[in-house]
Amino acid sequence: MQLITLLALAASAAADYAQSPPVYPSPPGKGLGSWADAYVNARQLVGQMTLEEKVNITRGFVNPENVCAGNTGTVPRLGWPGMCLHDAGNGVRATDMVNAYPSAIHAGASWDKNLTYERGLYMGKEFKAKGVNILLGPNAGPLGRSPLAGRNFEGFSVDPYLSGRLNAETIAGHQDAGVIATIKHLIANEQETFRRPYFGVEAASSNVDDKTLHEFYLWPFMDSVKAGVASVMCSYNRVNNTYGCENSKLMNGILKTELAFEGFVMLDWNARHSLNSANAGLDMLMPGGGSWGNNLTAAVHNGTVSEDRVTDMATRIVAAWYLVGQDGSNFPTPGIGMKNLTLPHEHVDARVPESKPVILDGAIAGHVLVKNENEALPFKEKPKMLSVFGYDAAIPRTKNTDTVFQLGYLSSPEMSQAVLGTEQHFDQAAKGGTIVVGGRAGANAPSYISDPLSSIQQRAKVDNTWVNWDLNSPTPDVNAASDVCLVFINAISTEGWDREGLHDDFSDGLVLSVASKCANTVVVIHTVGVRLVDQWIEHPNVTATIIAHLPGQDSGDALVQLLYGEAGFSGKLPYTLAKNESDYSVYHVCAQASPNDTDPQCDYTEGVYVDYRHFDAKNITPRYEFGYGLSYTSFDYSRLAINSSRLDAGLGPQSDIWEVVAVIEATITNNGSVTGAEVAQLYLGIPNSPPKQLRGFEKALLHAGESATVRFELTRRDISVWDTVSQQWAVQGGNYTVFVGGSSRDVRLNGVVEV
Repeated sequence: MQLITLLALAASAAADYAQSPPVYPSPPGKGLGSWADAYVNARQLVGQMTLEEKVNITRGFVNPENVCAGNTGTVPRLGWPGMCLHDAGNGVRATDMVNAYPSAIHAGASWDKNLTYERGLYMGKEFKAKGVNILLGPNAGPLGRSPLAGRNFEGFSVDPYLSGRLNAETIAGHQDAGVIATIKHLIANEQETFRRPYFGVEAASSNVDDKTLHEFYLWPFMDSVKAGVASVMCSYNRVNNTYGCENSKLMNGILKTELAFEGFVMLDWNARHSLNSANAGLDMLMPGGGSWGNNLTAAVHNGTVSEDRVTDMATRIVAAWYLVGQDGSNFPTPGIGMKNLTLPHEHVDARVPESKPVILDGAIAGHVLVKNENEALPFKEKPKMLSVFGYDAAIPRTKNTDTVFQLGYLSSPEMSQAVLGTEQHFDQAAKGGTIVVGGRAGANAPSYISDPLSSIQQRAKVDNTWVNWDLNSPTPDVNAASDVCLVFINAISTEGWDREGLHDDFSDGLVLSVASKCANTVVVIHTVGVRLVDQWIEHPNVTATIIAHLPGQDSGDALVQLLYGEAGFSGKLPYTLAKNESDYSVYHVCAQASPNDTDPQCDYTEGVYVDYRHFDAKNITPRYEFGYGLSYTSFDYSRLAINSSRLDAGLGPQSDIWEVVAVIEATITNNGSVTGAEVAQLYLGIPNSPPKQLRGFEKALLHAGESATVRFELTRRDISVWDTVSQQWAVQGGNYTVFVGGSSRDVRLNGVVEV
């Protein structure tokens, strides 16, 4: 059965047509492939459990011994210790003795698969050291349908291909480290406004047609399942008018049948669900017993839920535990390092020296240089005088043990007072200091913060540079002898609320004020995602602009290396930076149709035409396109070679979609004078689809004058569209244009594949 959305109807009638059909029963896990041994062990252990014991491990309990976000039940009789579950997106949240890695949006801007894997691996090792069995990440939803969505920084990119590849690398890293990864949130969880039912208003219904769901929103989840992810978190919102955690079409039909997912489906914390959600495919409740509790045992006795379903739930959970090797003495006591920090506790130091270069390299790699007039950067010689301006340049005032610390609100403490579900209006500029992460579940607090001003001061001490600074005034005085003026601004967002815009007048005014007095003004923006720059980007005195994203704890050190040319820029935008808010196909998030509307509907009428697909289709010129980023060197592209001998049109079984059907190669040459890394990108023009879609990327580090061959492998899925009639991926006949270059609009080579 299909997810049916007749998008031509009026929004007021949405509830009448957007439906998610029921799919029952919930298919049991088969234990195939890499899951085989885990299932053998899980079936043996679960087979010894009573019904009550099986029910016990499918739900959460409060454990006074730790502050884990959730704890499963235990089975002491059989020595099963239960599991601790905890956030977050860039490190272990709400604890001490851990590192703060670059946020996912920063890693996305690196376009670096190897570095993303290492980030996932060392993050995972820290979760394991703290006794966290289940890491509540990474994030494939939201993708970023609206640039205003509050949690976009938790994901890698608005593009499903880039998101999918980097989520897969992260999952491999987490699970190689010995923790269970959780891909979230299934699915179309694209805004915080009305994300949950609050105050008598239902959660917004994301009304998505079958083709859009598969070709866009499901794509990175497919990559995650292929990568072996052990857990999937369902979403707060409704999908086609059925709550995500009760949606049997999504959980039973798509995830467990179509994608053959062998792990367990987890409830987002206190998400809307019913007793029947067990039949709909939900396997674990968090953080408590919810609508199951003891009712699940009673439901088995009265035939509402079969014991086989409960057995499958328990088996999937225990199989995930075995899959990542948490049995025996392989794992510490669950929650051992997750303590109330205001009470006496032993240090459980999760940090290892090997993670230090990963954190620093990751911080460097996610910076994107978007403007560099007359080679303003890197500094050509040691500046005699630097002037630093802006609230984002210095360290936040506190990092201690309070809610501000626990939710990543160091630079915007007013956010910590807000109550979920209430209307709030936050300043986009977090004026309490530099930001290295967004807010709430996707955030953690760092060991330290290397802030820009401190790092600049340390370098100035060595170079005998005079430094001026004013971090308060919106119209600061400028010493006219300044060799360069650095202006630091930011844009913050958080889980729970969406952004109110993509720029703020205070910050833009600050930039213009400094630029009016300083002929060499460099702007640095720490941001959770899209941050418009058109108020000042063409000012002749703004010589360089850096989109610095959310670098984690090594922020300042990374930036100084880039400014002084000790490292090179290699980051590329993982989204499109528009000239105007109205240029995006979706700008505002969905709201109530009227003040009395209790059933908000969100129709995804734009289909897959989000971000650069929309800009290309409508021929809209962006300020900086998807995949754009400058370097300190330049690259030449040559020798495009296409081998597509395995291509054929038609339908294919699900097992064939990962078959490599075409190989494309190109030669990249560094024709500049310094070492640099280039992200070569492959886009495909699929018939009856957007003009270009990302289908490959490779990052090559090249010395001056050096060449390398980059290789892109296209799978059958990469060239397919979703056929809603056959419910399969289908390859169309026709010409497929291949575009290879440095961004979505910087096409250096092109060719044609005929099918």
